[in-house]
Amino acid sequence: MKALKIPEATVSRLSVYSRFLFQIDKKGIITISSGDIAQGVGVSPAQVRKDLAYFGEFGTRGVGYNVKDLHNNILKILGLNKRWKVVLVGAGNLGSALCIYGGFKERGFDIVGIFDNNPKKVGFKVNDLEIMPMDALPEVIKENQVKIGIITVPSEYAQDVANLLIENNVTTLLNFAPKVLSVPRGVIVRTVDLSVNLEILTFNITNQKR
Repeated sequence: MKALKIPEATVSRLSVYSRFLFQIDKKGIITISSGDIAQGVGVSPAQVRKDLAYFGEFGTRGVGYNVKDLHNNILKILGLNKRWKVVLVGAGNLGSALCIYGGFKERGFDIVGIFDNNPKKVGFKVNDLEIMPMDALPEVIKENQVKIGIITVPSEYAQDVANLLIENNVTTLLNFAPKVLSVPRGVIVRTVDLSVNLEILTFNITNQKR
């Protein structure tokens, strides 16, 4: 039987649901309805039920969902029931800001190494992480069994960095460089182009119904 393909938008919403449920759980709320979740995250109740139905039955009709159980199930679906080791290449302004960002650690991602090819940056610390030279990358990846790499280098260097990460068995890349990367089958790439997101906003502003 062919595996069911989960829409990427559904996965994105699961991440939002998990954050919302975490906040609700902290308030001591035990059960919650699809309508309450929908209102809290800005989608329809039908959308919540459809997204969750891809992965099984989690609630009780007429009662709702147990907040803690649903939150834990979503974390498990997202692979966040364990911690992930991450390396980051590119210790510029963006790379340094990402290392400082506390949200990664809160969600289970531990940056275990930050690397740069600029000898003037090597040795300096960013959020208690010492910037290391590129030739130290393979050893850190191997020691920590890293599978996720973040690329925050200028676009002209992004492919070379991706190649190096892949050669060292990093199979998932989060790419912040405005560059389309060529990778072998089996390697997952997620590109975050901040300017594209701004352009989506300006499109929405320009085409708003008045």
